[in-house]
Amino acid sequence: MNKINALFQQKQQNILSVYFTAGFPKLNDTAMIINELQANGIDLIEVGIPFSDPMADGVVIQESSTIALRNGMKLSLLFSQLASIRAEVRIPLILMGYLNPIMQYGFERFCQACQASGVSGMIIPDLPFNDYVKEYKPVADRYDLRIIMLITPETSEERIRLIDEHTDGFIYMVSSAATTGAQKSFDESKQAYFQRINALGLHNPRLIGFGISNKETLQAAFAGASGAIIGSKFISLLKETDSPKEAVKRLYSLI
Repeated sequence: MNKINALFQQKQQNILSVYFTAGFPKLNDTAMIINELQANGIDLIEVGIPFSDPMADGVVIQESSTIALRNGMKLSLLFSQLASIRAEVRIPLILMGYLNPIMQYGFERFCQACQASGVSGMIIPDLPFNDYVKEYKPVADRYDLRIIMLITPETSEERIRLIDEHTDGFIYMVSSAATTGAQKSFDESKQAYFQRINALGLHNPRLIGFGISNKETLQAAFAGASGAIIGSKFISLLKETDSPKEAVKRLYSLI
């Protein structure tokens, strides 16, 4: 069974996912960060593929992508790093990246490499839904990979139900229409959005991302969905500490 599906079968609430950019802060930190997160009980890890024009990302993740690219991170190296620790990784790994570098690599080749290196799925924020259904999903399915789709407060109910019908694994609930970045709290409109999506009775579980940075936002996400995704805050901690072990330690002190 795909590790993403297995996770949500075993655990329905308080799932915690953490995002980091491959090749940041240092080129060869990927394996160390994954091992440290897994050892500290993180349920799922999103590994960011650095890209020069990350449209959905805020300043913190944009900067981490710039540094990672400057360090020399590329897809072939990332797959090599992931393959080297495949036997040690028990939790689901998801690659998050934009369509351009994935298409340059070749989508089927990308899927083959994901399968070979122990990756369970991918998030491609700029992948059009219709293209996903017609062209990308059939290829990903052949390699038992899940393509996770995003919804925002502006996504129509019709589109949400289409996404729920044609995807598997989980749905990524973006907390706001803005780019990624830490927030101190979720206001009433965001809480109402979480409640509205819960009331739809969707087949897929949801994780809430964008803005999870402290106990208040984490608990709000846990209450509004199956779990939460922390990204920018962890990237900031990696930059401040320059140590995966210390960054994970500080993350737990905040949440």
